[in-house]
Amino acid sequence: MTVEDVKRTDKGRALMLSNEAVVRGALEANVKVVAFYPGSPVSEIMDTFGDVLDHFGDYKMEISANEKVALETVAGASMAGVRSFTSMKSVGMNVASDAMYSLAYTGINAGCVVLMADDPFAHSSQSEQDARYFGEAAYVPMIEPANAQEAYEMTKWAFEISEKHKTLVLMRTTTRVNHARGMVQLGELERTPFKKKRWQDVKGQYFTVGSVARAHKARLLEKMKAMREDFEKTPFNRIDEGDGKTGIITAGVCYLHTREAMQNLEVNLPILKIGTINPLPEKKISEFLKKLDTVIFVEELSPYLETRITALAKDVNPSIKIVGKRSGDFSEMLEYNVQIVEKVLANILNKEVSHDYDKYWKRAEELKKDFPDRVPIFCPGCPHRGTLWAFRQALDRLKIRDDMVFNNDIGCYSMAFLPPNEFSDSMLAMGASLGVSAGMSLVLEDKIIAMVGDSTLYHAALPGIVNLIHHRSNVTLFVLDNSVTAMTGQQFNPNTPFDAGGKAAKKINMDKLFEALGADSITVIDPYDTRNCIDPIKDAIEADGFNVIISRRECALYGDRQKKKRGEKIHQSENVKETCREIYSCVKEFYCPAIMVDESDHKMMIMENLCDGCLECRQVCPVDAPRHIEGR
Repeated sequence: MTVEDVKRTDKGRALMLSNEAVVRGALEANVKVVAFYPGSPVSEIMDTFGDVLDHFGDYKMEISANEKVALETVAGASMAGVRSFTSMKSVGMNVASDAMYSLAYTGINAGCVVLMADDPFAHSSQSEQDARYFGEAAYVPMIEPANAQEAYEMTKWAFEISEKHKTLVLMRTTTRVNHARGMVQLGELERTPFKKKRWQDVKGQYFTVGSVARAHKARLLEKMKAMREDFEKTPFNRIDEGDGKTGIITAGVCYLHTREAMQNLEVNLPILKIGTINPLPEKKISEFLKKLDTVIFVEELSPYLETRITALAKDVNPSIKIVGKRSGDFSEMLEYNVQIVEKVLANILNKEVSHDYDKYWKRAEELKKDFPDRVPIFCPGCPHRGTLWAFRQALDRLKIRDDMVFNNDIGCYSMAFLPPNEFSDSMLAMGASLGVSAGMSLVLEDKIIAMVGDSTLYHAALPGIVNLIHHRSNVTLFVLDNSVTAMTGQQFNPNTPFDAGGKAAKKINMDKLFEALGADSITVIDPYDTRNCIDPIKDAIEADGFNVIISRRECALYGDRQKKKRGEKIHQSENVKETCREIYSCVKEFYCPAIMVDESDHKMMIMENLCDGCLECRQVCPVDAPRHIEGR
């Protein structure tokens, strides 16, 4: 990442990831408090703020237990008189929306900006959620950048809008915008020292209920009316002049797809690029629609713009032809790309596409047939591998594979539904495995087993756990305690003795927490001692009541990083081929990427450049063939 460009104080151009450009924009806006829960595709925002925290030393940063807490943290900082910022993925806004809707009513003091990222194609999410509806439903402004330059500029502008209208501002992005790189023209970076304030100097009334809520709603509507005028004037909403009576309305990364598709087709249609999703610039839209016979909507996911602008067109240009999702020309699912947009434009304009895309895709599918299937697998040394292997052995000994329900959750361990484990009966949302287990325990005779990671435990699982214990539910809970939020890049969480920037923090004592809550039993296992995990797991599953199994071993990537910081060596392993009997348990049952079969003698071989030295594979091997390399 281009952290040095984020740090620089002078004007100039820099190649930046859009997520880094957001950080730079917030720093130029003199943000003073930031708080996050990590989630792709916005994790780099949190990571970058952490990377430069000590360099600037003039803002406060927290890694929160979940997105709701992060939003409430920055809201509190704004109420106290300093600019604040948080980012989250769209499903994170589901968690934070309870507070967000109330903040819309109460308003804020200093600028408060929330970036939330949709994930078309569900690259790393449970759904292709369209978060654009949050802004409209909450009566708060929402803006959407199309590239790194706009991500930088809109972040700075969002703070201005927030303070002018005393409102939360939402920035909506999508994965392709967050992870795109581009040249960004930076401004000067002038920071001010962090100074604490007195509530008596900045206080306001930030509560809403009953008659107070009704008064807030009236003021909220007035704010939106005032913001409409600002949004009509912003250059982030612009018309690109073109030829003919067919025009395009688009936003975000789809604007870039549209420009490239038109270039391929050698056409120059007029385009209205919308940067303010809520409120929409209705005057500019009307001006654009009046000149057209046909308007094409290019937007990913739901027909958000199409639906609202179609209603506007009824009064402005009732005879206009509308092309979009409702006409069947575009889909409401998956990511768009140049090919998708070009094919629709070519069909409407009666032109030939620039390339035979179908031919290329067909050829690609034919070539893929020659490659073996490769399912996602855990990293070398991942403790989850040993935990799940021991879990499988315990189930086989209990003979309850067909008489148990396994409710999975969100984390690296979500891959439990893939080979070689192939069990997951549900996986809905952060912490949902506990609530789902509660319902199932009321109805099913089967053994109910749930699994969460340590980050998920503190994010959203605790209320479900309290509920299960209170109702004396017969559920076994696995907690995979690997010290960090591994799936999104080993960020810290309440189970880590560090906070943002590596600063010391108090680690929550998980064992005492479960004891205080009243769990019927708490069993701690070490997944690297894999064989000896089987019987404790078996006993916990057989026992009645709410029984907790804590599998405790740090994330291998995080652990290796800590070892390197301490100057410790990582001891790779080897297979003793004289001992190996070609049973291949390590290959067939363990799926470690550091293990392969040596074609020269058909013995198992450990690749030193990948091996983590965990020796979990030795635990699986019936003849103990793997060992640490001598002298290492």
